[in-house]
Amino acid sequence: MTLDPAVAAVRLAVRHDLVDVGDHAVLVACSGGADSLALLAATVFEARRTAWHVVGVTVDHGLQDGSDARAELVVTQMVRLGAAETVAVRVNVDPGGRGVEAAAREARYAVLEEVATRFGSHVVLLGHTLDDQAETVLLGLTRGSGGRSLAGMRHRFGDFRRPLLHITRAQTEAACRAESIDVWSDPHNDDPRFTRSRIRHRVLPVLDEELGPGVADALARTAESLRPDMEALDGLAGHLYAEVRAPHGVATGALEAHPSALVTRVLRLAALEAGSPASELFRVHVNAMADLVHGPARGEVQLPGHVTAYRTEDRLLFRRTV
Repeated sequence: MTLDPAVAAVRLAVRHDLVDVGDHAVLVACSGGADSLALLAATVFEARRTAWHVVGVTVDHGLQDGSDARAELVVTQMVRLGAAETVAVRVNVDPGGRGVEAAAREARYAVLEEVATRFGSHVVLLGHTLDDQAETVLLGLTRGSGGRSLAGMRHRFGDFRRPLLHITRAQTEAACRAESIDVWSDPHNDDPRFTRSRIRHRVLPVLDEELGPGVADALARTAESLRPDMEALDGLAGHLYAEVRAPHGVATGALEAHPSALVTRVLRLAALEAGSPASELFRVHVNAMADLVHGPARGEVQLPGHVTAYRTEDRLLFRRTV
């Protein structure tokens, strides 16, 4: 029997991504959608030739009626697909000022890290695809978020990996059909209240119609092209921050000879260390700090997270906002 091309593509992506994983527990985050189920099925298949211990993990965000029952169904599916162990965990999503999507993502990643620690694992697989990457880049464009957002989602960060960033959503859906895997469609993915849903169902189809097919692939390639540049700049900024770091802030004199691309990154790192949350620290805040460093201004900048940045003669310092 000929192997379905979509199934082969997903399996190959997993095999390439986990080539460095030996006798190790591999966690697969699974929502019950096509992307994560195709990822789990491929990981279980590839584990037959390795020493991986595949653990399927589903996270119940408690945002929909019957979410607990849905989590139980996903556990059943993960068992049928051959996961060595399964975990279902419920999290509390507190939107605060971040919005439901951001809060749910933060809670999900935090609990996945906890589960990984419990299993002694440093590999957590996420089912994001090329289409998710394209949507992320487009979101960054519309928000004017700069190079970091346009570089899209990272292939790896911490213990997390995204093996399917070069695989399309259509391929994961085809892989599930070929393997007779029943998939669940999250109603939130079709809810026009969410920006990502509108981009997926309204904006990208219009772009394909008006500009020709392949827009999603082009956006994903843009992220792939920008990512090495952003990582290189971030690496240089990390070294510079180590040089200019001072108690409660940074030495401003040592920054003046460096290009703004590095200075703004250093200031962002300093603000994050002072307690300003990354999800709320925007370019306008960083630029305001840069004005304090480069200009004659001696005022203060109010940052998210109840942090205040202020300039002294040769320092940019941070304190808790009163």
